[in-house]
Amino acid sequence: MSGLARQSEISKQMAAFGAEWLPAEPLTRHTSLGVGGPADIIRVHDSRRLPKIMAFLHEQGVPWRMLGGGSNVLVVDQGLPDVLLQLARGEAIAFVGNRAEVPAATNLGTAVLECAKRNLAGMEGLAGVPGTVGGALRMNAGAYGTEIGDVVRAVTVFHGATGLFETVKTENVRFEYRHSSFSPDDVVLAATLELRDCPYAVTLERIKECNRKRLASQPIQEKSAGCIFKNPPGHSAGKMIDELGLKGTQVGGAVISERHANFIVNRDHATAGDVLKLMDLVRARILKAFGLELEEEVIVWR
Repeated sequence: MSGLARQSEISKQMAAFGAEWLPAEPLTRHTSLGVGGPADIIRVHDSRRLPKIMAFLHEQGVPWRMLGGGSNVLVVDQGLPDVLLQLARGEAIAFVGNRAEVPAATNLGTAVLECAKRNLAGMEGLAGVPGTVGGALRMNAGAYGTEIGDVVRAVTVFHGATGLFETVKTENVRFEYRHSSFSPDDVVLAATLELRDCPYAVTLERIKECNRKRLASQPIQEKSAGCIFKNPPGHSAGKMIDELGLKGTQVGGAVISERHANFIVNRDHATAGDVLKLMDLVRARILKAFGLELEEEVIVWR
């Protein structure tokens, strides 16, 4: 079977599963940093079809990864051999009392605001964090003293390894600093959040205050993947990078932001190679000056 014939066959098969087949998609279009080579994407519109989709990929010997909003991912310029599964948006948030059942593909900021409109608070600091709820769960996203793991009570998961769906209670999930215990083969489908009662006007003002701080301190108008490095225990990665005078340092089109030293921005058609070289430069300088090994917060896909 020729390459074009195979692509056509896969496209038909995915349509039968209620999914879209997007071959050789440039990941510059699917990541907030705007870098990365091509990869095949399967956009899943009905999560109930995941067992059949996974079985098909297994039969074809095709490895896969989950792609959320692409806000914390750095993809190499060569692209990826893996197929990227992406949950399509569309399902609404369901509210019962002070709990919200949030689909994983929901934009995180949208989820925060929709909860606030129903007089539910507890996630205000996450309002300006880019990406999806599913991605936030995997990374235990946090900002301004709030981590999403603090308000999660259950997570609906499809286990790719076994083909089973499960609702996992929070006590069976480890939420740590920018990390959770979900397996790479787990597809997060939805989260049950438990929030506290608070008038919308009060929560909205807190959201605005967090966003004012973010606007004043982060390069939110430029392409980035958020903080590039995790903060070492007892230290601030951004503060150390700043103290070394590295703001504005540039490799190709990648620049250490003058606004926040732990952000690398794509200012002039940067490649993933540019970003990786700049990251290596920062790591070497921090190790020499402070004796600390910086750990990546951004997820590098090779």
